[in-house]
Amino acid sequence: MRPTTTRAEALRQVTQRLAAAGIGDNDARFLVLDVLHLTGTDLILGGAEPLGAPGAASLSRAVDRRLAGEPVARIVGAWEFWGLPFGLSPDTLVPRADTETLVEAALARLPERTRATTLLDLGTGSGCILVALLRECPRAFGIGLDRSEAALVQARANARANGVGERAAFVRTDWSAGLAGAFDLIVSNPPYIPAATIATLAPEVRCHDPMAALDGGADGLDAYRRILAEVASGPVRLAAGGTLLFEVGHDQAAAVLDLGRQAGLVPGGITHDLAGHARVVTFTGFRATS
Repeated sequence: MRPTTTRAEALRQVTQRLAAAGIGDNDARFLVLDVLHLTGTDLILGGAEPLGAPGAASLSRAVDRRLAGEPVARIVGAWEFWGLPFGLSPDTLVPRADTETLVEAALARLPERTRATTLLDLGTGSGCILVALLRECPRAFGIGLDRSEAALVQARANARANGVGERAAFVRTDWSAGLAGAFDLIVSNPPYIPAATIATLAPEVRCHDPMAALDGGADGLDAYRRILAEVASGPVRLAAGGTLLFEVGHDQAAAVLDLGRQAGLVPGGITHDLAGHARVVTFTGFRATS
């Protein structure tokens, strides 16, 4: 890329280079807009503007990183989720569209979104699930838990950037250890990839997502067992009428439902994502005991 290359020509060249490597057009546009700090309108109206030396150098580096297998979200350091911007760090997953199914399912359990509600997000990562819920529920207060302090730093920044920082708290702990209280909604997108499967994942995931957020143990279900045991025994628990929702792998819904039943929870259904996969498992409380 040369300093005299125009923005429009740069987009064409980047698109061609990525296409030759089997990478779609959207990645090229994301890179050009972000690296050059442009809007789509800037690109249309100012397409004849030259890149300049700094722009040409930055864009060339970004393209090289993408061709080396680094995801666009990691290169630009941010991604959109639920229509909101989220900064990323090496310790957070890239928010994925599938996870919006979890937000939708959680909101469906809150028909009165304006009432005061308590939320708990186990393994909060970037905070995308908790922040999205807080944006939709203006009187809710939520706590995000994570083992990674670096992830929590990013989650706090994302909560502030999206206007919910005063209604969110972030705590470093191993799942819910050391926390007590009843919550109207408990949500989690825990690590659920079977350990032996991780080596088969796409390089964009395997080499760039944090391993702690991927590895679910031998069968991918370790985190579900731990969370269900903690919610079943307290002191973190569901409030009366509360709901526990998990994101699950595409073939794990039946197993997670069974684990919940064994822990004494009442299944509340399965929600499918846009691809038709069983993506969210819901529990609506505990079975009554005599």
